[in-house]
Amino acid sequence: MSNAENDVVALLGGAPVEGGRPDGAPGVDVLSAREVPLGGPRAMRVRRTLPQRQRTLIGAWCFVDHYGPHQVAVSGGMNMPPHPHTGLQTVSWLFSGELEHRDTLGTHALIRPGEMNLMTGGHGIAHSEVSTPDTAVLHGVQLWVALPEEHRRAARDFQHYVPEPVRVDGAEIRVFLGSLAGRTSPARTFTPLLGAEIVIEPHGVLTLAVEPAFEHGLLVDGGDIRMADTVLRPAELGYVPRGADTLTLVNEADAPARAVLIGGPPFEEEIVMWWNFVGRSHEDIVRAREGWEASSDRFGVIEDFPGGPLPAPALPNAVIAPRRNPPAR
Repeated sequence: MSNAENDVVALLGGAPVEGGRPDGAPGVDVLSAREVPLGGPRAMRVRRTLPQRQRTLIGAWCFVDHYGPHQVAVSGGMNMPPHPHTGLQTVSWLFSGELEHRDTLGTHALIRPGEMNLMTGGHGIAHSEVSTPDTAVLHGVQLWVALPEEHRRAARDFQHYVPEPVRVDGAEIRVFLGSLAGRTSPARTFTPLLGAEIVIEPHGVLTLAVEPAFEHGLLVDGGDIRMADTVLRPAELGYVPRGADTLTLVNEADAPARAVLIGGPPFEEEIVMWWNFVGRSHEDIVRAREGWEASSDRFGVIEDFPGGPLPAPALPNAVIAPRRNPPAR
């Protein structure tokens, strides 16, 4: 997935305003989504909760897009031509519909509900994602993970994993990255991470043992879920700082509630993030953009895609500054 937004946050620099309770007491920070077009002003709309001024990363998670349910006959679905990535891993996870993925490794794969596609674009990769003709309703999330300095030039890679659901306290959990509820994903990442879909029965109460060294984020897809003393509504992302060894989630609704739980230890490195590139400096971004526009071998070519690649937007007339999280609580 391509980030089509003209991102002002990256240009401003400086520390974002810390969210949460004004007295500084422990609690849940609520990150609200903003709606942006995916790939152009007439493209499918998505709800973006990360990054934003209030918070840049949760662990190494640096990007959270949430979309649908879209009636494809109305929205046109997803049609992302080949576009580049550097310095990150992409995580594709669907609730409904189907996407066709192609990349410059030669991968040709489908993304289906309950199946994770994990792509590594360290030094450089390109991919495309397009709704399949049989998809009537498209609904899911696209997540990005920043790679640490040691691995941010890692080789291209693609992994596919189908987690088995596990039942816990009236909830169904699918762990696609890391470990939770006695399940561990075999997918390879470059920092410790957690990623899981959680569906809680009506008025259910779910208590999960979690890693206290992790900070966590809960993206609510459907229903109202209370975490600690805060009710999170659909499309909101609740942030919990490190230190908690359990999370209790309460479904306040009369229907099942669904959410995606992410987490990881605080990512201490500053990143520069613009369009589809994650680097450490403005110069990193300039070089990546120049390479993409010049069709360099850094990104490769998708030979069998029926159409041309997505051109990079113009660089801003300013130095792209590093993003910073608020001080750890």
